Amino acid sequence: MIDSIQEILSTLKKNKTRAIMTGFSIAWGIFMLILLLGSGKGLQNGMENNFRSTSKNALWIWSRRTQVAYDGIKAGRYIKFTDDDMKAISDKYKEDIDNFSGRFFLRGDAAITYNNEYGDYFVEGVLPEFNKIQMFKQISGRYINDPDINKFRKVIVISLPVVKNLFKKENPIGKYLKINGIPFKVIGTIEDYEDKERKRVYIPLSTAKRVFNGGNRLSEMAIATNALSVEENKRIEESVVKTLSDRHHISPDDKQAIGIFNTLEHFKQAQGVFAGIRIFVWVIGIMTIIAGIVGVSNIMIILVKERTKEIGIRKAIGASPWSIIRLILSESTFITIFAGFFGLVCGMALLAGASAFIQHIASQNPEIERSFYNPSADFDVAFTALIVLVFAGIIAGYIPSQKAAAIKPIEALHDE
Repeated sequence: MIDSIQEILSTLKKNKTRAIMTGFSIAWGIFMLILLLGSGKGLQNGMENNFRSTSKNALWIWSRRTQVAYDGIKAGRYIKFTDDDMKAISDKYKEDIDNFSGRFFLRGDAAITYNNEYGDYFVEGVLPEFNKIQMFKQISGRYINDPDINKFRKVIVISLPVVKNLFKKENPIGKYLKINGIPFKVIGTIEDYEDKERKRVYIPLSTAKRVFNGGNRLSEMAIATNALSVEENKRIEESVVKTLSDRHHISPDDKQAIGIFNTLEHFKQAQGVFAGIRIFVWVIGIMTIIAGIVGVSNIMIILVKERTKEIGIRKAIGASPWSIIRLILSESTFITIFAGFFGLVCGMALLAGASAFIQHIASQNPEIERSFYNPSADFDVAFTALIVLVFAGIIAGYIPSQKAAAIKPIEALHDE
């Protein structure tokens, strides 16, 4: 084994320039492949961060004005969702729904005060299940629970930016805020996964409607289905819209009266785009590697020609054709694997440095995480690249090795 490596190195030393240039083309191809794949992963991570704070198979439903006259009712009517709509959907689709929450918004921003501190914030009444649809990181205390709903408790959950604005460095848990002059006890603090600077204020849905004259109205509805595919989630979406349309006498042709956002559909669309990008990157990378393979193959053909006499002597003293093929293949494989591994390590090192730098920037500006984050090439990619290198080396040496094995000793010994 050691003798074989020494022989390979001795042969390459005689052709340093050609070997270096050929090795560089292989190294550059692998380097660019890893870099492009890592960059694509960084973009994908940024895209997925935009969905990090919401259930992947969620349906967000809100009401709008009708655009089509129907059943004797003129167009332009504003649809108002109610608790009865929520119950009807919960009962009819209980086999398809994992979590469901109505939402009630206070009109405009509410004035929230604590002692002498003041701020205007958007206040939302929700059910306990909402935290499984729009997900948050619980920093302290707890989230809204069923007893809060059933007993109409005046409790409130706030995000860290609200804590910072109103409480400064004081612990808010157990303290009382006033929403439009009505006291609410702080039971928990949260952080938004998607946007850490987002100001969020949540109170129990039942309390919000009772205290702020909401009656049985709902502003929106949020559903997390148990669908595993876009098609299944789309079926549930269309069925829910039809149910609501029938309940509110909306024309089947009116596509504007009910607004709905299918998270799974948009998530899968985004994933499809990045799958296409990955395929494109692999094609570009492999084409670059093929160019390197051609270069390695050419240099090996030249080396075979220069070593015609040596090969003839080897065969004259009993070397088999396979031993000659193995010699040439080992040299071509050595060049591709050594150069490719160098390019692979450089690419991985650059991605690791870029990832650390971006994480440092993200600590100052969290918005960066939503566009480009943690560019990396995982073990599977690196392993696949190494397999590609081995095959590249074999392919690059195949034709030259066949030429070398076909050399006849008598002709080689007379070659000038």
